[in-house]
Amino acid sequence: MFDTETTGFDIATTDRLIEIASVQVQDLKVLEDGKFQTYVNPNRQISREITELTHISDTDVKDAPLALDAIKSFFNNVNEHHSVCLVGHYVSFDMLVLKNELKRSKLGLKKQQTIDTLDLIGFIAPSYDMRDLHKYARAFNSRIYERHTALGDSLTTAYLFIELLHHFKDRGLHTWGDLLRATENRL
Repeated sequence: MFDTETTGFDIATTDRLIEIASVQVQDLKVLEDGKFQTYVNPNRQISREITELTHISDTDVKDAPLALDAIKSFFNNVNEHHSVCLVGHYVSFDMLVLKNELKRSKLGLKKQQTIDTLDLIGFIAPSYDMRDLHKYARAFNSRIYERHTALGDSLTTAYLFIELLHHFKDRGLHTWGDLLRATENRL
């Protein structure tokens, strides 16, 4: 599970990555000892609105690694844990953040297998029409952690993902292929 926080939504031009975090899930358990989190120096000022939302200030990121180093550290952590897939809530945004940051360094992002919890929710409960991670976590009775922090949202997503997998298994679906088919192209 992973999440990013940014200075805003215009990540193709002016906005930048300011935090990236991840947690590992194995055998339907969150491995909290395998957490990864780093702030990222965006080389620009963080707006008051973003600081109020994320609680990330210019002071927090002043001595943080630049995006390229932070992303390398993130993928080193992913590889160390032998992760087979990147899972997130609205994961396409987080992947776009990584792609745009790497593009600024004239690098590309290798195709990654991803699963979006929004797609899994769309498969399990197609009548739900919202995107808010914490509302879904409440609806599926899963744990909720600090909102709008990459680590808090990664943990919330991890526990939500486990709940969703239980619902998925209750429908008689058990394989990796079942999961990939259920979550592809749902948005």
